[in-house]
Amino acid sequence: MLYIIKIGGNIIDSPAALGRFVADFSLLPGDKILVHGGGKIATQVASDLGIAAKLVDGRRITDEAMLRVVTMVYAGLASKDIVARLQALGVDAIGLSGADANSIRTVKRPVKDIDYGFVGDIEEDSVNVQAIETLLKAGFTPVFSAITHDGNGQLLNTNADTIASALSIALSKSYETSLVYCFEKKGVLRDVNDENSVVREIREDDVDQLIEKGIVAGGMIPKLHNAFQAINSGVKDVYIGHADELELLKTQSFGTRMLK
Repeated sequence: MLYIIKIGGNIIDSPAALGRFVADFSLLPGDKILVHGGGKIATQVASDLGIAAKLVDGRRITDEAMLRVVTMVYAGLASKDIVARLQALGVDAIGLSGADANSIRTVKRPVKDIDYGFVGDIEEDSVNVQAIETLLKAGFTPVFSAITHDGNGQLLNTNADTIASALSIALSKSYETSLVYCFEKKGVLRDVNDENSVVREIREDDVDQLIEKGIVAGGMIPKLHNAFQAINSGVKDVYIGHADELELLKTQSFGTRMLK
C-alpha cells in the first residue's frame, strides 16, 4: 500500500495543527508520500519584501518576484520544517521539489485570457516514476513541495492538489495507491455549518447534482475533478477529510470517500 497525502495551507499555517498531522502521518503503515503548498506564509514573506500578491479570480499570479518567494517558502522553509518534524518522529523524510531527481517536469501554462506567469501544468508523462520508486525502495518518505521545473532550467509554481493526483496516478501502476486530501473540514459537508454532516461516499455521477445543490462549490470542485481523474486512472481510493482524523484511514472511515 502507498499513501499519497496532500495537506492544505491551513495546516502549514498552524504549528499546532502541523504537529498533530505529522504525528498521525508518521504512524501510517507502509510507504507514503506527502505533498504540500505553503499557505499564507508566502503572502506574508512577499509583503515583508514589498512584493504585492496578485490574484485573478482567487488564483495567484506567479510573476518573477513571486516565483522567488514561493520557491523560498514552499521548497525551503515549509519543506524543511515538515522534514525536520518527521525526522524527530523516526520518519526518514526527504524534502523535494519537482526539479530534484527530475521527479516532476511540467510545462509553463500558455497565455490565453490570463497570463498566470511562471505556473506549471502537469502532463501525462510529467512524473519520473523510476526516481520516486528508487527513493521509496531505499526507505525514504518523499515530501514534495508545489515547485516543479520545465527541464530547461526554469522553476514553476504548480497546484499541489494536481501534483498529488498526478503522483497517485503514475505510481498506481506499481503500487496499490490511496490518495488523501487533508484540510480543515471532516469531508464534503451537506451543511457547511454542521461539521458532522459528512457525505461519506460520492460517485462521479453524483458530482453535478451536488454542485447544483451548492453542497460542492468553490475550491472543492477542482478537488473532486482531480479525485475522479485519479480513480478513473487506476488509483484504488481517494479520500477528502480532516487532517486531525488521519488515523481513521486504517478503518476506511475517514472523511468522504470517492467511488467509481
